[in-house]
Amino acid sequence: MEEKVLEVYDLIRTIWDPEKPNTLEELEVVSESCVEVQEINEEDYLVIIKFTPRVPHWYLAILMGLCLRIKLQQCLPFKHKLEIYISEGTHSTEDISMQINNKEQVEAAMENPSLWEIAEQCVLEPDW
Repeated sequence: MEEKVLEVYDLIRTIWDPEKPNTLEELEVVSESCVEVQEINEEDYLVIIKFTPRVPHWYLAILMGLCLRIKLQQCLPFKHKLEIYISEGTHSTEDISMQINNKEQVEAAMENPSLWEIAEQCVLEPDW
């Protein structure tokens, strides 16, 4: 499973913060330890991400959850179910993890052109 964890982490660590010229890895929003991969069956995996917002009231937390979802759905080469959470006790709004994992809310967010544009810029691969 360690190989799959590294594969997932390698994809999410390069997501950009839209307010800063830094990646989520550089800002310590994600780390290798925030990724868990469980085998569901021979072909399917459950990927669990628990990220840490920069500050307890970080208003971009939902957008970052959306960016994590977009990046993994676009790039992860194995079949997976995805659950994304904010690390417990790290954000002032308790229900953000529910919003990030609510299928209808995710679909509605992805249909918002301005939100989609920001998310697409955040998931672009860095030039380094």
